Amino acid sequence: MPSSTSTSSTLRWLSLVGIIWLQSVNGTNTNFPAYSSQLKSLLSISQLQLNNLAFASDAGKLFGFLAGLAALHFPLWLVLLIGSALGLLGYGLQYLFITGTIASLTYPQIFLLTVVAGNSVCWINTVAYVVAIRNFPAGKLQAAAVGLSSSYQGLSAKIYTVFASAFFFSSEKKNPAEAYLLLGAILPLIVSAVAVPTLNRPGTTQRGGGAAVVAMFTITIATGVYSVVSSLHSVAGGMSPSWSAVGILAFLIAPVVVPAAEKARELIGNCNCKGSSTRIYTINGDMENGVVDVTVEMAGSKEAVVMRMSESLTRGVGKEGDDEATSWEEEVGVWEMVKRVEFWLYFGVYFCGATIGLVYLNNLGQIAESGGEFSASSLVSFSSSCGFFGRLVPSFVDYFLPRSGRSSRWWNQASNAASISALMALMASAFLLLVTTRTPQYHLSLYIATGIIAVSTGAITSIAVSTTTQLFGTTNFSINHNVVVSNIPLGSFAYGYLAAFIYRRSSSAVGGVHGGEGIKCMGVECYWDTFVIWGSLCGFGAVLALVLHCRMTRTKRRKGGGATLSTLSPEAGSSALQYWSEPLIFWLCSGFMWKLEKKRNCYFHAKFYLTTTTS
Repeated sequence: MPSSTSTSSTLRWLSLVGIIWLQSVNGTNTNFPAYSSQLKSLLSISQLQLNNLAFASDAGKLFGFLAGLAALHFPLWLVLLIGSALGLLGYGLQYLFITGTIASLTYPQIFLLTVVAGNSVCWINTVAYVVAIRNFPAGKLQAAAVGLSSSYQGLSAKIYTVFASAFFFSSEKKNPAEAYLLLGAILPLIVSAVAVPTLNRPGTTQRGGGAAVVAMFTITIATGVYSVVSSLHSVAGGMSPSWSAVGILAFLIAPVVVPAAEKARELIGNCNCKGSSTRIYTINGDMENGVVDVTVEMAGSKEAVVMRMSESLTRGVGKEGDDEATSWEEEVGVWEMVKRVEFWLYFGVYFCGATIGLVYLNNLGQIAESGGEFSASSLVSFSSSCGFFGRLVPSFVDYFLPRSGRSSRWWNQASNAASISALMALMASAFLLLVTTRTPQYHLSLYIATGIIAVSTGAITSIAVSTTTQLFGTTNFSINHNVVVSNIPLGSFAYGYLAAFIYRRSSSAVGGVHGGEGIKCMGVECYWDTFVIWGSLCGFGAVLALVLHCRMTRTKRRKGGGATLSTLSPEAGSSALQYWSEPLIFWLCSGFMWKLEKKRNCYFHAKFYLTTTTS
């Protein structure tokens, strides 16, 4: 018995390492700002046409539901390979065109290839989310797994920038567009092939793993700190690109330590099982009388201890692995989902929040160039590192925040929607900072505002995963969430065109610099009106998020009294003292069971095999 559960634990953490690797190379669309200016010059296109390509990268998400359908009907390894093959096709053909291997590609063909490449992200993303939700029990552990894996997607731009600098930028024959397109084509395919064996479903989905989670968070935070520090000019200037690549690669390999430690623990446990005794706990429930009997017997012995607990203690206790799921959640199909007011509120919140942040980051290359910050790759690398921490923080806080006390009650009452509202208010303040800052301090303000927007966007993206399951359940998550994030290409189109229109108008007003067939706008005024509009929309989205929070709170009270499956039901309020003393009673009874001749009758709740080494 111990061997099988340990093996399952090893496979579970190995699957998390696999999806971490997948997510770390899956943010290929976030690389666009780093080479957009070069692509504009190489293709001799206008700012509006360049904006169309940025929209095309996001437009692939409109077909993300196909990945969700495939995940329901095909094995995950096939879904993963389809996604990586789409990326190879989309970015690979563009690379061959840029290098002159393919004679010519028309602008519509490049647009279509960019859509295909953008859609590949959805397939790999879907696999990563499904594996995390399937292999980890619902609750804090599952939220931690999703948060850890998705945070690495925010690091993709940093990883691609480091590898491009190490392997391509040292050669004068290479340019940023070629480097990023080639890496975007081959890296996801290589990593997918490596990660396929790790996607197996564990035999059981047991609890535990506290030490492993702490180790994963420690490694992840260290990776983020290294990423941020190495992005700074003062540090990056003294570090060679090759050593920077070696450092980030070492941090990406580091999570393997966790499943390796689990495997070592399994081997040690197997050695210690020799000369052991096993106590078997059997639970029999009498639902008519509201009584649960727990029989404890020593393997090979006829002695047994029978304990009985009342129904009041069992109420509110969920199934194994479901202790964090809220009682008011329900499973909703996609057609039922789009009929609900909560969906459209949620859709609008995402449209005015994370989508604006993503569009800002997509235009970061042009924004940096207009503001006089010509090192766009450095700013993109910095924003990627900040987005990494933004995606990580929600799961970190949720996992380590105590589940008792005043702070915990406040945190649980502040739903995901309320958290999103606060983050969107921060984004609005960042745009306000850009609007009110003039040329002398604009460089510093640009970095501060970009950091705030990247952190907030990453956090909202991470919180959105649990919000979707909270609102519409987990059964149809792969389809429902892809429908929710379909607002990204719509927002990319609307906000991108708005930014391009204002950019072109501003370039005429301030006297633009001709470059290729387009005109470059230089000065902080180029995006001033755009920032005002985006900041106002973020403020409006924060209000929508508060409305959604109020509706979710009302639904909680109506359907579940605000209680979770791991808390007392309203009917069990009179047994609160018994409930909170249950953990103490549990351990007292466990101690008494060490010697079978000491029989105690007390309330007890257990279902497991307990093996101890005998002297």
